[in-house]
Amino acid sequence: MMDDEQDGETAAEAFARVEGELALLRRAVERLATERAEPEQPDYSETLGRIAKAINKLAERMDVLAERPGVSITPDGIARQIAAAGVTVRAEDARTIATARSSLDEAARRLNGLVATATTAREQKRRLAWTAIGGVVIGMILWAAFAGAVARAAPEGWLWPERMAARTLRLDTWEASRRLAAVSKPEQWNAMIRGGLLMQENRAAIERCGRDAAQTGEPVRCTVRIGPVERSRK
Repeated sequence: MMDDEQDGETAAEAFARVEGELALLRRAVERLATERAEPEQPDYSETLGRIAKAINKLAERMDVLAERPGVSITPDGIARQIAAAGVTVRAEDARTIATARSSLDEAARRLNGLVATATTAREQKRRLAWTAIGGVVIGMILWAAFAGAVARAAPEGWLWPERMAARTLRLDTWEASRRLAAVSKPEQWNAMIRGGLLMQENRAAIERCGRDAAQTGEPVRCTVRIGPVERSRK
């Protein structure tokens, strides 16, 4: 806009200068006509020289004006330039809109990818949880089915069956064995209890009889005292 105003002001000044040159030329021609009407013919070389200079300057001014865009452009040319500028602006707007649309589409694709990734992650976690639960259940079933076989297959010195039984009853090995014996064969367990009590109550007599039998090399009679024994399963 500032360039157009500067070009317009320069053209106006140039036209003003041309108008001044034309006025000077007109006065020179009028003076020449007046002088030619006089009887004595003066020397016109100086006047003609000034006229020639004025004409040359006028031609130069006209060439400069012809080269200026503001003077050379016709209304049709201005209309074409306006139309071309409109096309350029519309093309720039179209490119801007296309770029914005492309950016929006890219953002939408990324958002869809993030949503799909989050959904896939949740699905994977859910599947992993179900797999872990299934593994625990299968492990429990296999342990219940094959734990005894595995324990029996181990060396006897490892005492796996005994330790498994004690751990299952939450007792030590001695208490667990008493519990199992009393439950599995109660009559034999009661007999063992009575025998144990008999030995404890007659320990001195039994030891003496044992020494006598060892000395004679034959069975000996041994007197023991037997008290009432309560039947017990433990």
